[in-house]
Amino acid sequence: MKIKDAEIITLMQNPRTQDKGVRALMDAYQSRLYWHIRRIIVDGDLAQDILQDTFIKAYQNFHQFKNDSQLYTWLYRIATNEALQQINKMKKMQKTDEDAEYHMQNLIADNAEKDSDEIQILLQNAIQSLPEKQKLVFMMRYYDDLPYEEISKIVDMSVGTLKTNYHYAKQKIEEYIKENYENNF
Repeated sequence: MKIKDAEIITLMQNPRTQDKGVRALMDAYQSRLYWHIRRIIVDGDLAQDILQDTFIKAYQNFHQFKNDSQLYTWLYRIATNEALQQINKMKKMQKTDEDAEYHMQNLIADNAEKDSDEIQILLQNAIQSLPEKQKLVFMMRYYDDLPYEEISKIVDMSVGTLKTNYHYAKQKIEEYIKENYENNF
Protein backbone atom coordinates (compact mmCIF):
# COMPACT_ATOMS: atom_id res chain seq x y z
CA MET A 1 0.00 0.00 0.00
CA LYS A 2 1.42 3.32 -1.07
CA ILE A 3 1.53 5.98 1.61
CA LYS A 4 0.02 9.35 0.72
CA ASP A 5 1.90 12.64 0.85
CA ALA A 6 -0.32 13.94 3.65
CA GLU A 7 0.67 10.96 5.82
CA ILE A 8 4.37 11.46 5.01
CA ILE A 9 4.11 15.15 5.93
CA THR A 10 2.39 14.33 9.22
CA LEU A 11 5.07 11.75 10.08
CA MET A 12 7.88 14.15 9.15
CA GLN A 13 6.46 16.99 11.25
CA ASN A 14 6.37 14.91 14.44
CA PRO A 15 9.84 14.38 15.99
CA ARG A 16 8.77 10.97 17.35
CA THR A 17 7.74 9.65 13.91
CA GLN A 18 10.22 11.55 11.76
CA ASP A 19 12.41 8.48 11.10
CA LYS A 20 9.39 6.57 9.85
CA GLY A 21 8.48 9.60 7.73
CA VAL A 22 11.94 9.67 6.14
CA ARG A 23 11.67 5.99 5.23
CA ALA A 24 8.21 6.59 3.75
CA LEU A 25 9.50 9.64 1.84
CA MET A 26 12.38 7.61 0.40
CA ASP A 27 10.12 4.69 -0.50
CA ALA A 28 7.68 6.99 -2.25
CA TYR A 29 10.15 9.13 -4.21
CA GLN A 30 13.50 7.35 -4.47
CA SER A 31 13.01 5.94 -7.96
CA ARG A 32 11.49 9.07 -9.52
CA LEU A 33 14.14 11.35 -8.02
CA TYR A 34 16.98 9.01 -8.98
CA TRP A 35 15.96 9.00 -12.64
CA HIS A 36 15.42 12.76 -12.60
CA ILE A 37 18.95 13.25 -11.23
CA ARG A 38 20.38 10.58 -13.52
CA ARG A 39 19.14 12.41 -16.60
CA ILE A 40 20.92 15.54 -15.42
CA ILE A 41 24.15 13.93 -14.21
CA VAL A 42 24.23 10.74 -16.37
CA ASP A 43 26.79 8.95 -14.12
CA GLY A 44 24.82 6.40 -12.07
CA ASP A 45 27.08 6.36 -9.00
CA LEU A 46 27.19 10.13 -8.84
CA ALA A 47 23.41 10.30 -9.28
CA GLN A 48 23.01 7.90 -6.34
CA ASP A 49 25.24 10.14 -4.18
CA ILE A 50 23.20 13.19 -5.15
CA LEU A 51 19.98 11.31 -4.36
CA GLN A 52 21.27 10.62 -0.86
CA ASP A 53 22.25 14.28 -0.48
CA THR A 54 18.75 15.22 -1.61
CA PHE A 55 17.11 13.12 1.10
CA ILE A 56 19.53 14.42 3.74
CA LYS A 57 18.68 18.02 2.76
CA ALA A 58 14.96 17.21 2.78
CA TYR A 59 15.30 15.70 6.25
CA GLN A 60 17.35 18.59 7.61
CA ASN A 61 15.15 21.28 6.08
CA PHE A 62 11.69 19.73 6.30
CA HIS A 63 10.65 22.52 8.66
CA GLN A 64 10.94 24.84 5.63
CA PHE A 65 8.45 22.82 3.56
CA LYS A 66 5.24 24.73 3.08
CA ASN A 67 2.07 23.04 1.93
CA ASP A 68 1.70 25.62 -0.84
CA SER A 69 3.23 23.14 -3.30
CA GLN A 70 3.16 19.39 -3.68
CA LEU A 71 5.74 17.36 -1.79
CA TYR A 72 7.32 16.01 -4.99
CA THR A 73 7.69 19.55 -6.34
CA TRP A 74 9.67 20.51 -3.26
CA LEU A 75 11.80 17.35 -3.51
CA TYR A 76 12.41 17.84 -7.25
CA ARG A 77 13.60 21.34 -6.56
CA ILE A 78 16.08 20.09 -3.96
CA ALA A 79 17.24 17.30 -6.29
CA THR A 80 17.59 19.72 -9.20
CA ASN A 81 19.60 22.17 -7.10
CA GLU A 82 21.87 19.39 -5.82
CA ALA A 83 22.46 18.11 -9.36
CA LEU A 84 23.17 21.60 -10.68
CA GLN A 85 25.62 22.23 -7.84
CA GLN A 86 27.42 19.03 -8.79
CA ILE A 87 27.54 20.10 -12.45
CA ASN A 88 28.99 23.44 -11.40
CA LYS A 89 31.65 21.65 -9.35
CA MET A 90 32.45 19.46 -12.35
CA LYS A 91 32.67 22.50 -14.63
CA LYS A 92 35.06 24.26 -12.26
CA MET A 93 37.28 21.20 -12.38
CA GLN A 94 37.25 21.23 -16.20
CA LYS A 95 40.02 23.25 -17.87
CA THR A 96 38.20 24.21 -21.08
CA ASP A 97 34.83 23.94 -22.76
CA GLU A 98 36.27 21.31 -25.09
CA ASP A 99 37.31 19.20 -22.11
CA ALA A 100 33.80 19.51 -20.66
CA GLU A 101 32.16 18.38 -23.90
CA TYR A 102 34.62 15.48 -24.23
CA HIS A 103 33.95 14.48 -20.59
CA MET A 104 30.16 14.55 -20.99
CA GLN A 105 30.31 12.46 -24.18
CA ASN A 106 32.54 9.94 -22.44
CA LEU A 107 30.16 9.76 -19.49
CA ILE A 108 27.32 9.02 -21.87
CA ALA A 109 29.32 6.42 -23.76
CA ASP A 110 30.58 4.79 -20.55
CA ASN A 111 27.07 4.52 -19.12
CA ALA A 112 25.32 3.36 -22.28
CA GLU A 113 24.22 -0.27 -22.23
CA LYS A 114 26.15 -2.46 -24.66
CA ASP A 115 23.09 -3.24 -26.71
CA SER A 116 21.54 0.22 -26.48
CA ASP A 117 19.86 1.60 -29.52
CA GLU A 118 22.05 4.12 -31.36
CA ILE A 119 19.18 6.59 -31.56
CA GLN A 120 18.82 6.57 -27.77
CA ILE A 121 22.52 7.34 -27.36
CA LEU A 122 22.20 10.09 -29.95
CA LEU A 123 19.21 11.50 -28.05
CA GLN A 124 21.20 11.55 -24.81
CA ASN A 125 24.11 13.29 -26.57
CA ALA A 126 21.68 15.83 -28.00
CA ILE A 127 20.16 16.50 -24.58
CA GLN A 128 23.60 16.90 -23.00
CA SER A 129 24.51 19.47 -25.65
CA LEU A 130 21.63 21.75 -24.60
CA PRO A 131 22.11 24.81 -22.38
CA GLU A 132 21.36 23.96 -18.71
CA LYS A 133 17.92 25.59 -18.50
CA GLN A 134 16.71 24.01 -21.74
CA LYS A 135 18.09 20.64 -20.66
CA LEU A 136 16.27 20.76 -17.31
CA VAL A 137 12.97 21.87 -18.81
CA PHE A 138 13.17 19.29 -21.58
CA MET A 139 13.96 16.41 -19.21
CA MET A 140 11.25 17.26 -16.70
CA ARG A 141 8.66 17.69 -19.43
CA TYR A 142 9.72 14.84 -21.75
CA TYR A 143 10.79 12.14 -19.28
CA ASP A 144 8.83 13.02 -16.14
CA ASP A 145 5.80 14.38 -18.01
CA LEU A 146 5.47 17.16 -15.46
CA PRO A 147 3.02 19.97 -16.20
CA TYR A 148 4.58 23.36 -16.96
CA GLU A 149 3.08 24.77 -13.74
CA GLU A 150 4.97 22.22 -11.62
CA ILE A 151 8.21 22.71 -13.55
CA SER A 152 7.77 26.45 -13.00
CA LYS A 153 7.79 25.94 -9.23
CA ILE A 154 10.79 23.60 -9.39
CA VAL A 155 13.06 25.81 -11.51
CA ASP A 156 11.55 29.17 -10.50
CA MET A 157 10.78 30.28 -14.05
CA SER A 158 7.59 31.57 -15.68
CA VAL A 159 5.42 29.12 -17.63
CA GLY A 160 5.87 31.18 -20.81
CA THR A 161 9.65 31.03 -20.51
CA LEU A 162 9.47 27.29 -19.85
CA LYS A 163 7.40 26.70 -22.98
CA THR A 164 9.87 28.72 -25.03
CA ASN A 165 12.83 26.80 -23.57
CA TYR A 166 11.09 23.48 -24.24
CA HIS A 167 10.32 24.49 -27.84
CA TYR A 168 13.93 25.54 -28.50
CA ALA A 169 15.24 22.39 -26.82
CA LYS A 170 13.07 20.19 -29.06
CA GLN A 171 14.27 22.05 -32.16
CA LYS A 172 17.93 21.73 -31.18
CA ILE A 173 17.54 18.02 -30.38
CA GLU A 174 15.85 17.35 -33.72
CA GLU A 175 18.59 19.22 -35.57
CA TYR A 176 21.33 17.44 -33.61
CA ILE A 177 19.86 14.01 -34.35
CA LYS A 178 19.35 14.76 -38.05
CA GLU A 179 22.93 16.03 -38.44
CA ASN A 180 24.61 13.32 -36.40
CA TYR A 181 22.50 10.36 -37.45
CA GLU A 182 23.38 10.87 -41.09
CA ASN A 183 27.07 11.45 -40.26
CA ASN A 184 27.52 8.55 -37.85
CA PHE A 185 25.21 5.77 -38.97
